[in-house]
Parts: sequence; structure tokens; C-alpha cells
Amino acid sequence: MYNSDTPLQAELPSSQKLVKSTILAAISAVVLLFTVVLPAEYGIDPTGVGSILQLTEMGQVKQQLADEAAADAAGLLVTETPDIDNVAEQAVSATLSDTAIASGEWRDETPFTLTPGEGIEIKMKMDSGGKTEYSWIVTGGEVNFDTHGDALGKAISYEKGRGVAADEGVLEAAFTGNHGWFWRNRGDSDVQVVLRTRGDYSTIKTM
Repeated sequence: MYNSDTPLQAELPSSQKLVKSTILAAISAVVLLFTVVLPAEYGIDPTGVGSILQLTEMGQVKQQLADEAAADAAGLLVTETPDIDNVAEQAVSATLSDTAIASGEWRDETPFTLTPGEGIEIKMKMDSGGKTEYSWIVTGGEVNFDTHGDALGKAISYEKGRGVAADEGVLEAAFTGNHGWFWRNRGDSDVQVVLRTRGDYSTIKTM
């Protein structure tokens, strides 16, 4: 009635072989953890194999992006209450800024210092289609940066860079909301950064 024979006791793996297989599997898992998983996912390379396989850099980039995403998400939680008393003041500031732009001057200059591992996010409140000219320069080292924007239910990344000492250009808002930069110092010493901006934005502040 049966098409297959019941395996003989001698054909079954012994308890010693099962224990040996289990130990080998555990050792393999540990080796993979330290040589592949930790470097590729977290940028941690205790054995040096991750660097040889170029996995450590990938893990560091993942962690950097995760940190920047967390910082960006924290920025999304910030809510602002409109200050009606400042409406007239902002209108005057806009007029003055237009005059400054026409004369070739920067509207705002924002200096800051980043210690090793420290990050900072600065954003401008812009209307859709608005354009802001910017220039930032680093003294004492280089930084990683992410130029991006966010609004309720919206997010966009314009540009990312690693190990950059300066950048300039025009940021055009893809939608009405907050648009700007996140910088992080991945070096071993403090760096000084100066951000200069002018154009179509109502406010600029550190998030």
C-alpha cells in the first residue's frame, strides 16, 4: 500500500551530526552578521571585511539617510501659529529684500558651527514656484547635505551630497511649504558654515 520504504535507523542522522550541523549554522550566522549585515546595514565593520567588500560605505550612507530622515520627520512635527501682528512687518521686509536683490546684496546671512557628528536643518517658508538664490561655504572641513522640502502630506528631495565644501544655485519650490537644507558634519573637527540667501521666501529659520 506504500510507495516508499521507511528509512532505516542507520540512514537517519545521528544526534552528534545534528548538534554539529547546528553549531556550524550558528557560526555561519555569526560570521555573516559581523562581515556582511553590520557593515551593510549599520556601517559597523569590526572585522574589516566590510570595507574590502565595499559594504561599510553603503551602511554608513544608510545610517546617514536614516538620521536625516528622522531629523526631517521631526521638522514635520513642528507647527507654527501665524502671527497676525507681524504681517505688516513681513510686507515691509519683502519690499526691502527686493531692493537688496536688485542691488546684488544677500537678504539673509546665517552662520553656524557643527561639531563632529552634529547636524542642523534650516528651512525657508516658500510658495509654490518661488525661487531662492543661495550660496553656502564650509570652513575647516566638509559636510554632507540634503536639500529638500516638505508640507502637510508632501515631501521632496532636490539634491544630496557627501563631503562637500561649498554649494550655490537657485532653489525653486515644488509646492507651498518649507524648503531648505540639512547638513551634518561627519569629520573629526568642528566646521563653520555660512549660508546666504535671497529671493521668494517669507521666513527662514533653524528647525
